[in-house]
Amino acid sequence: MHPARRPRAWFHLLCGGLLAAAHTAAAPALTPPDPGIDALMARYDGQVPGAAVLVLHDGVPVFRRGYGLAVVEDATPVTPRSNFRLASVSKQFTAAAILLLAQDGTLTLDDPVRRWLPSLPAAADAVTLRHLLSHTSGLLDYEDLMPSGSTAQVHDADVLRLLEGQNRTLFAPGSTYRYSNSGYALLALVVGRASGQDFATFLRQRIFLPLGMAGTVAHQDGVDAVTDRAYGYSPVDGHWQRTDQSPTSAVLGDGGLYSSLDDLARWDAALYDDRLLQTPWRQQAFTPATRTDEPDVPFYGFGWRLNGGAQWHSGESIGFRNVILRYPERHLTVIILTNRDGPEPYPLALKIAQRWLDTLQ
Repeated sequence: MHPARRPRAWFHLLCGGLLAAAHTAAAPALTPPDPGIDALMARYDGQVPGAAVLVLHDGVPVFRRGYGLAVVEDATPVTPRSNFRLASVSKQFTAAAILLLAQDGTLTLDDPVRRWLPSLPAAADAVTLRHLLSHTSGLLDYEDLMPSGSTAQVHDADVLRLLEGQNRTLFAPGSTYRYSNSGYALLALVVGRASGQDFATFLRQRIFLPLGMAGTVAHQDGVDAVTDRAYGYSPVDGHWQRTDQSPTSAVLGDGGLYSSLDDLARWDAALYDDRLLQTPWRQQAFTPATRTDEPDVPFYGFGWRLNGGAQWHSGESIGFRNVILRYPERHLTVIILTNRDGPEPYPLALKIAQRWLDTLQ
């Protein structure tokens, strides 16, 4: 990338987080309120669980706004600093942690997972870290192994214990694709074993602090606090009920991160250069590792869904629906974070992105 095109989100956000005044004639910056985007986000506005929307072009936040409420009970509004549970958007950070350790020479992507987690059964002998990253391991889904009716929260280490008793896989490792939360929970444990730190500490020291993502955290109840927290809600009997946690919400590797628009802008900027991952390692996250049969996902990389020039990932857990959508060749990113059960924001992100893509063609 030419230096003049390098994303500058970190600069604008650190200087107060205001929308940039400078813009190009080809892609005019929009200053909120914008009638088109506001109309798309109307259902999130007012005294209801809300949403946060960010559009970055050339690293400049050309649209950045919160809608509705982060906390319904006391009418705390959503802002660009509100921290939402990312759910499966977390997976790209788990993948980046593994890639950092591979870059360090601490592990290799083709390490058998049992090198790091030897208590897994013999059926996992052929499973590698690469298989876990690309959802091609064949490991059973830990959600299906949890006791029926259980309300106790499970953690990454509990996922390992559940899998220890299952000496079979769903298919031969590497032979096909099946989305796997189990794999990413195990990857978080591998990060801990290989680094000598717990997963949350590794992320904080190697990713969040170096990038200035001060509010982002792999949240552990009773260990840390989520600042500016948005709580999740579901519609129940005609009103919004807080449904912020489920039995799987404490698993970190597959979906336990909290972050905000402003911090995710810093993350997006780091995906364009070598400040975190050197080019050969960074590119592996966005290189097709396997085909899938999911809509708009012809290929999966490491923590990223790949569709032509688009790189994206959604995140769904009880009370939250999120998406990050990137068009790196156009230097365009759309992020939508919401604290309600539905709808899925991916279609909205596509519509918002198209407003810029139409001017960039």
